[in-house]
Amino acid sequence: MEPTNALRSRLRKLLNEVIPNGGTEADTNFLDSEIDLLLEEADTLYGAASLGWMEKAGLLQGDIEGYSSGTEKYDLTSLKDRLSHALAMAKQYSDMEAAAAGKDSSGFMIRVCPPEVL
Repeated sequence: MEPTNALRSRLRKLLNEVIPNGGTEADTNFLDSEIDLLLEEADTLYGAASLGWMEKAGLLQGDIEGYSSGTEKYDLTSLKDRLSHALAMAKQYSDMEAAAAGKDSSGFMIRVCPPEVL
């Protein structure tokens, strides 16, 4: 797929990679050149989003999951939960791509019994 400004912007939104106000593309996980590669490698926007979320899952690193300061306690999202979310998003967009292409993964089989001939 040929990258355009509109596609880059839409893909950034699907990947939750919005460039902050006053910031640049370097303030996100993906540079515009990397967004372009995702778009070029995929057949659809949903395919590019699925690839992007899989990359985001691979980039995750463990952080402190919680800490306390005096009587206050702070719990952060665990690495396992963030990984599950990223992979679920990748699957969601992969399923949307398959649906848009008319590919139904549920499938079924029909069996026809030949008639008895006298």
